[in-house]
Amino acid sequence: MKKTTIIGISIALGFLTSACNQNANESDAYGNFEATEYMISAENSGKILNLNIEEGDVFTQAKQVGIIDTTQLFLQREQLKAQKNAVASGIKSILSRIAVYQEQISILKKDKVRIDKMFTDGAATTKQVDDVNGGIQIAEKQIKSVKTENAKVFAELESLNRKIDAFNDLIQKSKIIVPQAATVLEKYREPYEMVNMGTPLFKLADLRTLDLRVYISGDQISAIKIGQTVDVLIDKNKEENDSLKGKVTWISSQSEFTPKIIQTKEERVKLVYAVKVKVANDGRLKIGMPGEIRF
Repeated sequence: MKKTTIIGISIALGFLTSACNQNANESDAYGNFEATEYMISAENSGKILNLNIEEGDVFTQAKQVGIIDTTQLFLQREQLKAQKNAVASGIKSILSRIAVYQEQISILKKDKVRIDKMFTDGAATTKQVDDVNGGIQIAEKQIKSVKTENAKVFAELESLNRKIDAFNDLIQKSKIIVPQAATVLEKYREPYEMVNMGTPLFKLADLRTLDLRVYISGDQISAIKIGQTVDVLIDKNKEENDSLKGKVTWISSQSEFTPKIIQTKEERVKLVYAVKVKVANDGRLKIGMPGEIRF
């Protein structure tokens, strides 16, 4: 065999071997890491007195990090409390009046027993019987009238209680709180700034785990299922990758065109399925970072 022929065969075999190795090392899907981001906004209007938070701060549990001025709310609540005490003292007066009328009825009923006996014996007149019965009826009507008055006072007292509850709620909402474990992504306001209800203060996300959103083709869909553990690759340097473990948590039920972030037009016109892979973050993962998976 000629020497040139042997060289040609060797080169061809080299290319085939290289192609096989490349396919063996190729990942099954590509995408980017993402997290659920959410905004914390002011729940009350006023001046920020304190906001102890900076971008990059990590919170492992819920914590108060600031407060909006509550001076006027506090004063208005105290005014309502004083009004409530005044109304409550009126209730005591009403109850004492009822006790007086009840005592009158008790005395009149004793008189009634005595007069009824005297009337039977002919020692009392019809007018005396009518007078005692009329006195009892008047006292009972007075008690009913006072109870109606008392109901109105109780209604006023209940209304004041609800107003105080509303101010308590506003004071509570003046506290600026990180509601759960999270990392501060962005900060929009500083202490002593005036804010209105709904003004964004800072943005949070839980970065303890991130989702890698990748896209797989229709012929790959049978090779993956929810709950499956897959290998996740991230760039270590220009030539090497770091490998992590991830779990498939969601597979889209509908196909879509490959997102435009995919560079080639050939790839963009393909129909694919979105997949989310949850990956524990040891500090290396960042939102927007590219990643790959292998089934």
